[in-house]
Amino acid sequence: MAEQQSRLSEEEIKTYRVQGFSCTNCAGIFENNVKQLPGVTDAKVNFGASKIYVQGNATIEELEKAGAFENLKIRNENEQRVEREPFWKQKENFKVYISAILLVISWFLGERYGEEHILPTLGYGASILIGGYSLFMKGLKNLSRLQFDMKTLMTIAIIGAAIIGEWGEGATVVILFAISEALERYSMDKARQSIESLMDIAPKEALIRRGNEEMMIHVQDIRVGDIMIVKPGQKLAMDGIVVKGTSTINQAAITGESVPVTKTADDEVFAGTLNEEGLLEVKVTKRVEDTTLSKIIHLVEEAQAERAPSQAFVDKFAKYYTPAIVMLALIIAVLPPLFGGDWSEWIYQGLAVLVVGCPCALVVSTPVAVVTAIGNAAKNGVLIKGGIHLEEAGSLKAIAFDKTGTLTKGAPAVTDTVTYGGDGNELLTIAAAIEKGSQHPLASSIIRKAQENKLDFKGLWVDEFHSITGKGVKAKVNHRIYYVGSPALFEELHQKIESAIKEKITSMQAEGKTVMVLGTEKEILSLMAVEDEIRDSSKEVIGRLNSLGIETVMLTGDNARTAAAIGKRVGVSEIKADLLPDDKLNRIKELREKHRKVAMVGDGVNDAPALAAASVGVAMGGAGTDTALETADIALMSDDLRKLPYTIKLSHKTLTIIKQNITFSLGIKLAALLLVVPGWLTLWIAIFADMGATLLVTLNSLRLLKVKE
Repeated sequence: MAEQQSRLSEEEIKTYRVQGFSCTNCAGIFENNVKQLPGVTDAKVNFGASKIYVQGNATIEELEKAGAFENLKIRNENEQRVEREPFWKQKENFKVYISAILLVISWFLGERYGEEHILPTLGYGASILIGGYSLFMKGLKNLSRLQFDMKTLMTIAIIGAAIIGEWGEGATVVILFAISEALERYSMDKARQSIESLMDIAPKEALIRRGNEEMMIHVQDIRVGDIMIVKPGQKLAMDGIVVKGTSTINQAAITGESVPVTKTADDEVFAGTLNEEGLLEVKVTKRVEDTTLSKIIHLVEEAQAERAPSQAFVDKFAKYYTPAIVMLALIIAVLPPLFGGDWSEWIYQGLAVLVVGCPCALVVSTPVAVVTAIGNAAKNGVLIKGGIHLEEAGSLKAIAFDKTGTLTKGAPAVTDTVTYGGDGNELLTIAAAIEKGSQHPLASSIIRKAQENKLDFKGLWVDEFHSITGKGVKAKVNHRIYYVGSPALFEELHQKIESAIKEKITSMQAEGKTVMVLGTEKEILSLMAVEDEIRDSSKEVIGRLNSLGIETVMLTGDNARTAAAIGKRVGVSEIKADLLPDDKLNRIKELREKHRKVAMVGDGVNDAPALAAASVGVAMGGAGTDTALETADIALMSDDLRKLPYTIKLSHKTLTIIKQNITFSLGIKLAALLLVVPGWLTLWIAIFADMGATLLVTLNSLRLLKVKE
C-alpha cells in the first residue's frame, strides 16, 4: 500500500470500498469532495479496485454524501459486497422514466399540433428538467470552476439546444445520457468482478476447537494457534499447518493448479482452497488479514491503481484534448455564421461537436483493460503487481532462468554410487553421518538416500566436524578422518586423481550430474552422483518461448559440465555457469544492454538482486513465500513454469486491446466530427457516437477475461 498512499502521512488511514464508479474523472471528483470534508486531512481513490483511502475522521454517511453526484455506495473494507439493485429498480432512475414518458407524450403532441406549439415545448422542457436536473447542477458547478468533463459538455449542449429551439433533441439526449451512464457502471462492475469473486473465495466463518469446545467463529475473531476443523467438501477459511488427517486439496484459487494436491501432517494449506476428501485438523498460522489470499487480493488491488505507461500517455493526451474540443466547438458555432452561415444551424453543429468530443471512452480505454487483465491473471495463479509490469511482459526480448528450483525441481537426489574400497552401504552410512551436520543442499540428497536404504547413520559417532568453504566437509568417524566434497577438494588433497576415477567423474558430469566424493587423505572410497531432476514443464516452456523469438538464458552457480547437460536437455539458447549472486546481477545488466527488455525468473530468495535488476522480475512459487511476493514484479503462485507463456500471451493481448481501444475511441469520434463538414452531425448521432465508443472499449476489454493458458 506504500505507493498508493505515498501522499498520506503516518496518521491512521481507513480503507473503504466504493460501488458505482463509472469513470476515472468521477473518481477524481469524489476524491476531491472527500478531501473537503471536515475532519479529513487527505484521501486517495483507487479507481481500478474501487477503493478510497481516507486519512482523518469521516462517517460512511458523509462519504456517501460526497459521492451523491454519482449515487456512490460506501462500505467498510471487510464488509460483504452489497448487491446493487438492477438498473430498472434503482430509485435515481424513476425520474428518467417520468422524463421518458413526458418525451413520448410531447412527441405525440408535436405530431398533432406542430413542433412550435407551446404544449410539446412545455413537455420537452419538463422532460429535460426532470431527467437532467442532477446533470445540470453538476455541469453548471463544473462550468463555474472551468472544469470540462462529460457533464459540463452535456449541460452546455442541452441548454444550447433548448435556446435554439431543439427541445425534442435536448430531451432525447438527456435520456440517452442516463442510459449510457448506467451501462458504463454495469460494464466497469463486470470488469472488477474478478477481484470481487476472489474476495468471496474464503468462508467468513470456520469451525474452531479451543480446549474441548468446538464452535463456529467469524474469521476476524480466529486467533493464531487455534485448531480449525475442515470437513470434506468445505473450503478453508484460514492459512495453517495440517496437524491431523490426510486429504487432497484443490488449490486452484491460490496457485491456478487444476490438479488437487495431497496434504498430510506438517503440510502448509491456504485459505480459499477446497478440501476434497478427508477430515483435516489445521493449526492456524496467520491472522485473516495476513493470509496468502488476503495478500493476493491486496497486491492485485494495489496493482490496479498503478498507472501503466499507455494510461499515463492517454491521461496526458486527454488533458489537452478536452479544451481543444471546446475550442473547436466554439469555432464551428461562431466562425461560419460570421461569413454568412445560419447562426442557429452552426450553433447546433457546435453543440453536437461538444457531445461527440467527450473523452470518456478515451480515458477509460486503458484502465478497464489493465483492471480486467490483472484480475484474470490472479484467478489463474499469476500475481502481476502493476500495469507497467503487465505491459513490460509483452515486450520482452530475453528471459533469464535460475537453474535450481526453477528449470529443475530443486530437490537433488543420488542417482549413482560407485565404490572403490569397502561395502557400498557402509560407505553411504559414513557419508550420511558426516553430512548430517552440513547445511549444503547436496547433503540432504545423501541423507535421503541413506534413509531410503534404511541405514542407521544416526548411530555413528561423528567428531571434529569441519566445513571446508565451497569444497566440502571433513569429520572423524570410528577414529578415522573422512572427507566428503567436490572432486576439486580431492585434487588438492591427493595432488592428482587416478585416471580411471577421473574418467568416471567426467562421464557422470557430462550427463548433467554433480559428483560428490567420499575418501580419506590418501584414497578415494566412493563416488556419489547427484542430479536435480528437470521439471516436466521446462522443455515445453523453453520451446514455446524460443518459438516466440525470445532468447532464453540459463544462469547457474553449478559447474559448466552439469549446466551444459541440463541446458541442452531443456533447450535454452545460452548457458552461463559457475555464477555467484553478484555474477548473475552482472549478466542481467549485460542482457539489458543488449536487449533492453529482459525478465529474470528465480525463486525470489538468493536471486533477489537479479530479479530487481531485470525489467521484469518473475518469482516461482509465490504461494506461502513472502519473499517472492515482495521481491518480484510478477509471482507465479504455483511452481508451474507454464504460467510464464500464459502471462506473456495475456500481456500481448492486453497491449493489442489497449491499442484497439484508443483507435476505436478516437476513430469513432473523428468519423462523427467529419459529419460536420456536410452539416450532417446531429445531437442524436453525437451521443450515440460517444456512448457507442465507451461501451465498445469496455466490452472489448472484457474479452481479456477469456484469455486462458
